[in-house]
Amino acid sequence: MEEMGIRWMKVYISVDMEGITGLPDYTYVSSNEKNYERGRRIMTQEANFVIQAAFDHGAREVLVNDSHSKMNNLLIEEIHPDAALITGDVKPFSMVQGLDESMDAVILVGYHARAGQKGVMAHSMTWGARNMYINDVPIGELGFNAYVAGFYGVPVVLVAGDDCVGEEAKALIPGIHTAVVKETISRSAVKSLTPKKAGVLLRERTLDALKDVSNIKPLIPPERPTLKIEFTNYGEAEWANLMPGTRIEPGTCIVTYEAKDILEAYKSMLVMTELAMRTSFC
Repeated sequence: MEEMGIRWMKVYISVDMEGITGLPDYTYVSSNEKNYERGRRIMTQEANFVIQAAFDHGAREVLVNDSHSKMNNLLIEEIHPDAALITGDVKPFSMVQGLDESMDAVILVGYHARAGQKGVMAHSMTWGARNMYINDVPIGELGFNAYVAGFYGVPVVLVAGDDCVGEEAKALIPGIHTAVVKETISRSAVKSLTPKKAGVLLRERTLDALKDVSNIKPLIPPERPTLKIEFTNYGEAEWANLMPGTRIEPGTCIVTYEAKDILEAYKSMLVMTELAMRTSFC
């Protein structure tokens, strides 16, 4: 938006849960577990630290997308009143719903490392995906979401989460800023900042990243990407293969799809992983 020759910044924030400060295991991120309510309060507080910093920088519009599980975790009654919130499931573009070319910067909060890698609760969309690839380049949620942002010409400027997702982000996106709020001890144990200390860090890193937005390039996806998903067992691959246009690579649990663009690849990934989750016996 332009007003009197000034272009006001629009900031898009996708908020996952596994990378939120102090959350070490599934009891904090699964809605039927004992620590979930604590986890979602910390998640909401963490989102607010970033939202406030974006407004303090001068953003005139901040769109927040709840991006974990059923995507109804953030407490809207506690979210910063000037932000807009996308909440609920089903969303055609899941973790990047609402992202388009009108945005100036993308911030990913509460993110985690991809499947098969070291990191707190590391995975890629579902526990059944062992690896995901775009044109044989391994990616996780971070990479796939950054590719969608790149399709629209928008850079991902900041990733907040554990130390492992920070390293993954730096390897994918030159110049990206990171906010490491916890260090991995194991897949279900962390050395974490306190929420208040993390809030200071998130504010600083958000301001730094938004000041630096012109120096961070979008992650441009290939024009006609090949999506490959390696599942943990053949039954999951069989379910995913029910999607028209897919094929199982012989002798593997890898399902391949030739997409017309990254948006189609993203939707195809959602369909394939949802189908694979129907496997009842592993």
